[in-house]
Amino acid sequence: MSCRAHGEHQQMSESEEKWALTRETIGSDRLSIIMPLYRLASEARANLKAVADLFERHRVETELVPVDDGSGDGTAEILESFQLENYEHVTLKPVVCRRNGGKGAALKAGFAASGGNYVMLLDGDLDINPKQTPYFFEEMVTKRADVVIGSKRHPKSVVQYPWHRRIVSACYFAFVRLFVGLPITDTQTGMKLFKREVLGAALDRMLVKAYAFDLELLAIAAGRGAKIAEAPVVIRFGNKFGALRPSTVNRMAMDTLAVFYRLRVLKYYAKCLVPKPLDHEPLVSIVIACPNRSWMLDECLEAIAQQSYGMWECIVLPDGGEKCPDDQRIRFIPTGKVRPAEKRNIGIRAARGEIVAFIDDDAYPEAHWLEYAIKYFGEREIGAVGGPGVTPPGDGFLARIGGRVYDNWLVSGNYRYRYRAGGVRKDVEDYPSCNLFVRKSVLDAIGGYRTDFWPGEDTLLCKDILDNWKRIVYDPWVVVFHHRRPLFMPHLRQLGRYAFHRGYFCKRFPSNSRRLSYFVPSMFVAYLVAWAVLVALPQPETMAAWLFVVWHGFVSVPILLYVLLVLLTTFSFSPVAWLLTVMGVVASHIWYGVRFAQGLCAGKAPCEYIGKDHPNG
Repeated sequence: MSCRAHGEHQQMSESEEKWALTRETIGSDRLSIIMPLYRLASEARANLKAVADLFERHRVETELVPVDDGSGDGTAEILESFQLENYEHVTLKPVVCRRNGGKGAALKAGFAASGGNYVMLLDGDLDINPKQTPYFFEEMVTKRADVVIGSKRHPKSVVQYPWHRRIVSACYFAFVRLFVGLPITDTQTGMKLFKREVLGAALDRMLVKAYAFDLELLAIAAGRGAKIAEAPVVIRFGNKFGALRPSTVNRMAMDTLAVFYRLRVLKYYAKCLVPKPLDHEPLVSIVIACPNRSWMLDECLEAIAQQSYGMWECIVLPDGGEKCPDDQRIRFIPTGKVRPAEKRNIGIRAARGEIVAFIDDDAYPEAHWLEYAIKYFGEREIGAVGGPGVTPPGDGFLARIGGRVYDNWLVSGNYRYRYRAGGVRKDVEDYPSCNLFVRKSVLDAIGGYRTDFWPGEDTLLCKDILDNWKRIVYDPWVVVFHHRRPLFMPHLRQLGRYAFHRGYFCKRFPSNSRRLSYFVPSMFVAYLVAWAVLVALPQPETMAAWLFVVWHGFVSVPILLYVLLVLLTTFSFSPVAWLLTVMGVVASHIWYGVRFAQGLCAGKAPCEYIGKDHPNG
């Protein structure tokens, strides 16, 4: 036998020994391979077959779980039609998410569908060769690790990586080591092996959905005491350039800093709420109050029909008779022209579910909306669950600017979490009905919504829930997309209604409305009036010129700082978007301050003595 042949034979023997170790480690159980396949219609079939063939050939009991995350390019159809015939050791369990929810949502869906005691996360484009799997199990066994990750910096790795990707990878690695300090050399390589209980505990605490998902996953696992080892990988990146837009880099950096803040400052992952598993699948009654049928309502119903959780009914409450869609789970109940609170109470009485989910007709839910919310209702002290209402990507330009205004820290302050998919899980005291789940027994106990206010009825509902000794929990994964009012007048009209009632509620229902942050815009308006008066005053003849300049400079410092903060917090690479957002923020502050002061001084809220109000009437 030649030296070359002898070397190849020895290499094959070593490889087979490692595959044998893999089989021995898995034992009578199976390996679950979760493969996210986003917009990979041209590669999906070949890649799935390549992975299935590899593990079948080496007789590894494998459960292949490909996940399509709302690709919309035909990937879902390929997964649904793909079959494995005459495979003894490999089974197929495809998961299709009808709407895109990000990598985190896709992997969560895949994990929920899987059952193996060992779970591998493998990017569906197969840039990383899964032939390295035995090395992962070898590291897990020899180092008694709970997690094994592929590392481009492992001395045995074979990496064909373009220079620009190497630079980005090195910079990000330095960034991660500086702020997070994980004892590993790579976080982003798309091949990772977990013990099931470790991955499940980490996924239960995840907050990031996309860019820094891998980092947060490993940070949680390490923070909970999991031992992480590294294995070599073979990466052939080809000619793909990858997405390196400034917005992508910025989002990655912000998500990474958020992980650092939650891990090192808040210690959030160690103490966050993880609800106990439900003992059954409760029926959810989705209630939608609306004036009439519209394209936005149809969009909402379509998204509801595509929910990953199937135990639901939907009750739509228009003014008049409307034609129902061809879905037995959707009921239309005409109500006449009454306030939203009255409509929702009709829906509550008609609801058959244990949980009632409220959503507006101008919003539509993310694909896992129901699934992520209902898990909390296994805790009896939790009465309600809410989540963010983010601006839909398809909104018009001025509506998206309206969304940027609401999302601005200077406008929403501590309540910014209502308008963006971020932040941490926490208890809240007030939440809007555009995205609110409430236990039916609680609604029955408090008598539903009060009907003498609009808007503001949801604030009173939350007050009654808290007064009933129940908690209201916010979860950033319970997402709906809420269409915004465009700048300027529609946005300001809506904001003005909210401000007036908040001012009125501050004195009448202070328990969840009398907060300093609500008074700040009115204080700002008072300052602007005082500043204008002081600036307009003539210079006294006895005052020295330098003293006059110093005085005017002193009273103008706050407004100069305010302008600087507005410019910084509204920055956009689009000058038009930046300018309009600046104008929107300033206008929102002034108008909210004026209307809040009016509500604070009012003897009655308008809807207490104006007949039947209506948002569109």
